[in-house]
Amino acid sequence: MSEVGNETRFLHAVEIGLGAWQWGDRIIWGYQPGKSERGIREGFDVSLSMGARFVDTAEIYGSGRSERMLGQFLKETEQPVLVATKFFPWPWRFNKDFVPRALKGSLERLQLDAVDLYQVHWPSPLLSPETLAEGLALCVQEGLARTVGVSNFWHWDMLRAYSALMQQGIPLASNQLPFSLLKRDAERDGTLARCKELGIRFIAYSPLAQGLLTGKYSADNPPPGARGANYAETLKKLSPVIKALQETAQNHGKTVAQTALNWVICKGALPIPGAKNAKQAQDNAGGAGWRLSDDEIALLDEATESF
Repeated sequence: MSEVGNETRFLHAVEIGLGAWQWGDRIIWGYQPGKSERGIREGFDVSLSMGARFVDTAEIYGSGRSERMLGQFLKETEQPVLVATKFFPWPWRFNKDFVPRALKGSLERLQLDAVDLYQVHWPSPLLSPETLAEGLALCVQEGLARTVGVSNFWHWDMLRAYSALMQQGIPLASNQLPFSLLKRDAERDGTLARCKELGIRFIAYSPLAQGLLTGKYSADNPPPGARGANYAETLKKLSPVIKALQETAQNHGKTVAQTALNWVICKGALPIPGAKNAKQAQDNAGGAGWRLSDDEIALLDEATESF
């Protein structure tokens, strides 16, 4: 199993990635068939050209459209790309064999023989973390996934999956959770620290709080669609956070979004922001390759203590 252990190192070498949740999602992200593809493709190309070559998708994103789009993009690029996708625990998936079976469907859409990282998207009310881990182990043993991880598993569920995999000599490579200046639960409850202790790569999704940390939105100018309604109360408290980000960003010649992403990196997490166009991708990439000072991190921590 030493080869599998070596495979997990790639995640620790990646500083920033690209999230593909927006690809094909109409409800949250307003995807428009025939109109959004060009911008998404440009965002993908720019991300790769600027070094963000880890792409995270899932079978449920756009009901499979995200995986199909990524599969097509991969065929049309010569750049190396690390690919991660996820298993969704639908209630009719009631035993471990559904995990590799679902991955085979994802691989068909991605047009790949194996993925670099396969993750359980959410804990299941029907399958224990141990059973889900057994399914992930089958994916590695069948050569369908190089490494495996979990998503939305908080401290105790993560440890159960970690232990079950270790019994088969397979490391838990990652845990993916919501993490940003406005969502610091994983830092406060010890999950982030435990990931570092065990060598589990902490992947931060929604690292810009679904756009709230880009500086574009306020209580008077909420994001469109469901995001505006979901974050109505947060937007009322957002102004001091954006001000702190702006002041910190000026010290480095960076944008508000780049500074928010760098805070995530400095906390020891791998952010995977989305990009619907080339401009967003370029801005995201600028969040990596530099470091906030300890004093600046403390300032931003203090500004978001109430979130």
